[in-house]
Formats: sequence, structure tokens, C-alpha cells
Amino acid sequence: MELEKTLRMNRLFSFYRPLLTKKQQEYMQLYYGDDYSLGEIADAFSVSRQAVYDNIKRSETILTDYEKKLHLVEDFEKKQKAVEDLSDYVKENYNEDSQLFDYIQAISLETMREE
Repeated sequence: MELEKTLRMNRLFSFYRPLLTKKQQEYMQLYYGDDYSLGEIADAFSVSRQAVYDNIKRSETILTDYEKKLHLVEDFEKKQKAVEDLSDYVKENYNEDSQLFDYIQAISLETMREE
């Protein structure tokens, strides 16, 4: 469960990072991206562990709310799945058609840029 939450927060953070304050970005990066403890972050910023905890919890709520309203992560994951399904279908049914593979590659690259 904790790993799932970490992966989810990292995904949300990668999409909505610019919408957080600088301090929120720093705390989230250290906590979720670099696996710092609350105490390590508190020491680095000369604040209490409670202040760090509150900031991270507030940031998590903000990121979750952005996703509920904007659906950027959900839409990206749907597109990624559709490209994977298309690629599998082409490999199965049109394995000799290099042009189709080129189109799928172009779509895949465009989808990755959205992230």
C-alpha cells in the first residue's frame, strides 16, 4: 500500500509540480523522490517535523484535488495503454508493415512528451 501511494504521488507530482509552491516542491521531492525522512527534511530546513508533515499532507491533498479536476494523469495513462494495445495488435497482425511501426513510435514519443 505504501509503495502504491509513493508511486501515485510521484506520478501526480511529475504532472502538477509547477502548480505547487517552491517549498512544497522541495519537501515533496525530498520525501517522495529522494526518500528522505520527515526528520531529515526538518533538519535541512530548520523546521519542526510537524511543519514538514503538515506541508507534505497539504501538498498531497492539493495534487489529488488537481487530478480530480483536470484528469491529466488519468488521460495520460489511458493514452499510454491505447498505444501499447495498438502496438501489440500491429505486431500480431501487421508485423511486416514498417510504416505502421513508425507511426506507433511517433505516437509513443508524443505521448511521452506529455508527461
